[in-house]
Amino acid sequence: MPWRVSTGQNPKRTTMSDDRFQNKYRIESARAWWHDYDGGSYFITICTKHRDHFFGEIVDGKMILSDIGDYTQQCVEQIPLHNPYAEIPLYTIMPNHLHLIVLINGSAGRDVPWRVSTTGKNKMMQNIANKQGRLATTIGGFKQSVTRFSNEKQIPFSWQPRFHDHIIRDNSEMKRIASYIENNVANWKDDEFYTPR
Repeated sequence: MPWRVSTGQNPKRTTMSDDRFQNKYRIESARAWWHDYDGGSYFITICTKHRDHFFGEIVDGKMILSDIGDYTQQCVEQIPLHNPYAEIPLYTIMPNHLHLIVLINGSAGRDVPWRVSTTGKNKMMQNIANKQGRLATTIGGFKQSVTRFSNEKQIPFSWQPRFHDHIIRDNSEMKRIASYIENNVANWKDDEFYTPR
């Protein structure tokens, strides 16, 4: 993040430059700067706001989906229809988060599914949209669909901002992550995202 010297007394003590959008400071991306996210295999975790149990509950070792949990499952399964470069070979929906393995085909044509006005202050946001990788496009569209559904049905719901991604580097890592996802419901009370109802 750029910094501007404030006093001249100590060049290391500085104040933030005016790197803001809509008068708010932007949080730097947690994405790997050396990776373009236009291809590869990823372990994705997306949480609900405050880790609230919006998607349902685990009862007797089974995940019982709520209405929004059921719609979230439908959206996950439809990701490849809306993003032909993306595959979801494995996922699980938990009460307050979901895990997905997302495969992005780096050789497929690249689409940015939404545009913002390029006048005035929105020009910066359009530049960000044009540079985002396919992974962010895929997850962003998915999250928007679930949010739109909750608004239309007047279901209280909110996502935690952003999502966590891990670049899967080899087959052994893929197997370990797949095993974690497959056993997530059974191991719910030991999960780092566990919160009692």
